Amino acid sequence: MPKASSFEIRFQCQTGCRKCCEVSGYVYLTEEDVSNAARYLKMPQADFEARFLYRTRHMRRIRKPRGGKQCPFLDEKGCSIHAVKPVQCRLFPFWPELVENRQQWKQTAEWCPGIGQGKLVQIGTALELAQEMREKYPDTYA
Repeated sequence: MPKASSFEIRFQCQTGCRKCCEVSGYVYLTEEDVSNAARYLKMPQADFEARFLYRTRHMRRIRKPRGGKQCPFLDEKGCSIHAVKPVQCRLFPFWPELVENRQQWKQTAEWCPGIGQGKLVQIGTALELAQEMREKYPDTYA
């Protein structure tokens, strides 16, 4: 695991903020994310996958809805599956590429109002969360 340069890491999600959900990109899912979301929506997993998932041999991601939205589960109130949101969403901004790179952290802070807020996050805790991303998405962080 790369060593993070020492810088202050603070993060507290801000009430009503959905900026991380509106950034252009994809939401990748683990198999557990898929089954949790299907169960939460009370749908057979096959129906959930047919409606919401794009799958290849090595990757699963949420299909983007038409109309420029980034995620079909984002509505005016926030994440409609918040209780079972995917690992990628749950761990933001504690992704390896952010936690281990001061410049990337600062660039993300330009649009994420939660970065720099709240209590100091110990670097060990931040690195453990980043490691969870590596474990859940091994093809991304190979």
